[in-house]
Amino acid sequence: MIGIGYEGLTVGRLIECLLAEGVDVLVDVRLNAISRKAGFSKRALSAALANAGIEYIHDPQLGNPKDNRAGYSEVGTNAGIAARDRFREILGADEGSDAVNRLARCLDDHTVAVLCFEADERNCHREQVIGAVLEARKSPAYV
Repeated sequence: MIGIGYEGLTVGRLIECLLAEGVDVLVDVRLNAISRKAGFSKRALSAALANAGIEYIHDPQLGNPKDNRAGYSEVGTNAGIAARDRFREILGADEGSDAVNRLARCLDDHTVAVLCFEADERNCHREQVIGAVLEARKSPAYV
């Protein structure tokens, strides 16, 4: 499983990167799969990925609420810590936990990329999504 941000990329370059990594499923973890950047809204991105043989899944339960995003650019600050703590709570709630487990199971049969906007994963909630999925797969409850 890899994380990828589309900041600074074209759809074509994103697809090249995914294919180079052997990705066959892209999971979009934006709360709302819309973008001002051409080609990165849900319908257009899904179609472009399908043409490349990559399945597109949008999972808004793994999205970060808009009012919690600013802190992610402030790694190590009180705001950054608070944003990550809040998102950890979201992932731990029923819907978040179910979404984490769905993504963990997807890894059983697929090479998955987790997509959001930020190029630097340290400034994005997808780092926590990936961490939660990897932890779920280590759990004794994971079968």
